[in-house]
Amino acid sequence: MKYDILLIGGNGFVGRVIAAQLQLAGYSVLIPSSHPAAGRELRMLPKVYVEEADVHEFDDLQNLCARIQPHGAVINLVGVLHDKPATPYGRVFKAAHVDLPKNIITAMQLHGLKRYLHMSALGADSQGPSMYQRSKGDGEAAVKASNLDWTIFRPSVIFGAQDQFINLFSKLTKLFPVMPLAYCQAQFQPVSVDDVATAFVKSLAMPKTIHQSYDLVGPTVYTMKEIVEFAACKANTSCAIIPLPAIVGYVQALAFEFLPGPTLMSRDNIASMRLPNILPANGKDALTKVFQINRRSLEGMQ
Repeated sequence: MKYDILLIGGNGFVGRVIAAQLQLAGYSVLIPSSHPAAGRELRMLPKVYVEEADVHEFDDLQNLCARIQPHGAVINLVGVLHDKPATPYGRVFKAAHVDLPKNIITAMQLHGLKRYLHMSALGADSQGPSMYQRSKGDGEAAVKASNLDWTIFRPSVIFGAQDQFINLFSKLTKLFPVMPLAYCQAQFQPVSVDDVATAFVKSLAMPKTIHQSYDLVGPTVYTMKEIVEFAACKANTSCAIIPLPAIVGYVQALAFEFLPGPTLMSRDNIASMRLPNILPANGKDALTKVFQINRRSLEGMQ
């Protein structure tokens, strides 16, 4: 069977919302996953098929592209948040943000596919202060250098019912009545996962989005302190926030990197926060201006 869309990273938080919207729009969707059992809710969507495959294996990637309609599209949502320090970035960031897009481009070219949607990040820059930003910037550069009909999306922090940002802070504020917090004044412009998904799906039927890069942001700028306060309110709890000097925050992040379990904060995250994660002064509000979306606010989060 041939599918309309190959959705790489479709088993994640953003991918599940995009998959549902793609189906509603009438597309058939193939989602590769190294843990297909985790995509139980996706299997309830009749036009979405989850298949076990490793997209970091080029043979698997080729086989997946071979099953997409000639006028279909490939969407790449893969992103990781943490890696071990290295210059310009570590092997985990390189594999996910640079090597994978390059391999996708090659596999698409081998099978005559042209339409490619790429998830990058607001602040992606090959010369950026963090490994994350540099690797995302190099990934963008590879996409722009290709002969594909590409569109790049650069969202700020994405929020939604199942996000790992607001919900993480909500859990932490329940556990800790006092929270030491570095970079309290770091700025973000959180964007709704539903709005991001709508932009991806709409772009498939909008030829004018080809060879364009779009910053995706919500309607309001928040400081890190305000986001944590919002998370505490959402969790129906209170939390006293103690601002930390940058150097203490760096040491705190270093300690988090060595704790067992998922990394809450890394030194690289701290480096990313040196720059505001908001729409640039001369930037275009793509969600409203290009995709005609009435942006959802963080306060309306369910």
